[in-house]
Amino acid sequence: MKKTIAVAVLSLCISFVAGIAVGQVRDWHDLEGVHNHVLDAIHELETARAANHYDMAGHGVKAEEHLRAAEHELHEAIEAARRGR
Repeated sequence: MKKTIAVAVLSLCISFVAGIAVGQVRDWHDLEGVHNHVLDAIHELETARAANHYDMAGHGVKAEEHLRAAEHELHEAIEAARRGR
């Protein structure tokens, strides 16, 4: 049961981030909001993984890696937008 809940939460987090990423982005302030949502998703994923004491067959680690990569790219995009590139 806990595994099913954890996988469902993970799926919702990833879906949420993906939905935000394809939404309208007008300037770096919008990107900053998306960045904050990704950071929230990372925190939620860490909490879910710690509470369940297992790694979801390696998928939890992969999901966290992808979220961290997305966070890094968003940070770079925000910095580039602030510089006017």
